[in-house]
Amino acid sequence: MSMLDTTLQTQLKAYLERLQRPVELVATLDDSATSKELRDLLHEIRALSDKITVVEKNDADVRKPSFLITNPGVDTGVRFAGVPLGHEFTSLVLALLQVGGHPSKEAADLLEQVKNLDGEFHFETFYSLSCHNCPDVVQALNLMSVLNPRITHTAIDGGVFQNEVKEREIMGVPTVFLNGKNFGQGRMELAEIDSKIDSGAHARVAAKINAMAPFEVLIVGGGPAGAAAAVYAARKGIRTGVAAERFGGQVLDTVDIENFISVSKTEGPKFAMALEQHVGDYEVEVMNLQRAKALTPAAIEGGLITVELENGAKLESKTVIISTGARWRNMNVPGEEEYRTKGVTYCPHCDGPLFKGKRVAVIGGGNSGIEAAIDLAGVVAHVTVLEFASELKADAVLQKKLRSLPNVDVIVNAQTTEVNGDGNKVTGITYKDRTNDEIRTVELEGIFVQIGLLPNTDWLKGTVDLTKFGEIIIDAKGQTNVPGVFGAGDCTNVPYKQIVIAAGAGATAALSAFDHLIRH
Repeated sequence: MSMLDTTLQTQLKAYLERLQRPVELVATLDDSATSKELRDLLHEIRALSDKITVVEKNDADVRKPSFLITNPGVDTGVRFAGVPLGHEFTSLVLALLQVGGHPSKEAADLLEQVKNLDGEFHFETFYSLSCHNCPDVVQALNLMSVLNPRITHTAIDGGVFQNEVKEREIMGVPTVFLNGKNFGQGRMELAEIDSKIDSGAHARVAAKINAMAPFEVLIVGGGPAGAAAAVYAARKGIRTGVAAERFGGQVLDTVDIENFISVSKTEGPKFAMALEQHVGDYEVEVMNLQRAKALTPAAIEGGLITVELENGAKLESKTVIISTGARWRNMNVPGEEEYRTKGVTYCPHCDGPLFKGKRVAVIGGGNSGIEAAIDLAGVVAHVTVLEFASELKADAVLQKKLRSLPNVDVIVNAQTTEVNGDGNKVTGITYKDRTNDEIRTVELEGIFVQIGLLPNTDWLKGTVDLTKFGEIIIDAKGQTNVPGVFGAGDCTNVPYKQIVIAAGAGATAALSAFDHLIRH
């Protein structure tokens, strides 16, 4: 049976025509079924390009099954442990191209920084094939290992190497180790990884930002609202900048998008990439991986508004559009922070496979919580849904599906009071029955928190008017109470936190900012 269908083979063959130098796939295999799958995959790839060769090498010190992507005569490169299909197939294709000499599209100055990193850096990334955040990390570290011979990277399928996942107590993906020690977890970009190991990176970025001329429109936040605002502002021919903690925002953590009108179905990371590419079509100064720290209104009418960043840099602009979005709401109970990534997680699609055969809880009975419970029920041994209210809030069709599953329990009127653990990992959850105040405990290994969003507006307190929930108060034009400052998207008091609504709000704010400029 072929590992790649006809369509994938045709697409991959076309990509491999871009190889500029020979690529060698060095496989280390055993007698397992996964090794057979990997051998079949590698030989299918070899058949698609005369620049690719496959050799097998019995190395006792290397994970089996795995394979190295390198050039003949070179013993460095990119290694995959497992069979990189699913979300990681793109990572495999990019690694083949980059080892084969095809240039990266990353910024030239960033690539130069990676090439000049001094030290020995041996990275390992544990991923799952269903994780939509993992490819970004895997691809960034693969590229670093291609650019710098002192950097190595092994991408490890946690589903294949379950014993290692258990030994290292990995409870979420992607999880990255550097030189054997935990380096980080969650989605990371190339610039972010570089800045964590390059001591001078922050200072260089801050100096570059400080040297920028004032903007006419500065957008803080790079989600759908921020991207739409950037496009609409740039099309007016005015100097536009975007400072974003991560371009794409909450969309990056969304799996399937089926309600953005005119796009029948897409995935969050793909949609985020499309947003960034669209903004890139215009003259917009994008400052990624930048978190806002403070806003200072203009001293006089028509003056400059200042936005200070966490790295100490300051940006000035005639108008500012705040589109910082929202983040997952925490339970705020003892043990949650202590066991974050050790059993407490917020992404069922990413981390669900790590809890195969285990008992988990889903906190929250809204659509996202019930969708998570249905998804997890097909992977884990048992799911317990805990809902604070007296009934589930999810759509009836989702509730019907949930009730049909044999390995799911639903507990309503449940107020979570504590996450229990043994010091290393989650062992259970404690809740109060709100009907009689009785305290009860459920023994389990994983907790998936799905209780809504909090606006990213803590840095604005005392500057712009906020609701009691922390949302920026705006009018129909997106205006705040501060002249020249506008709001858009999930960080505002606009009802219904939806991508299409945020994008429309971003356009509104940009048009209002332009109107403000021509009147002042």
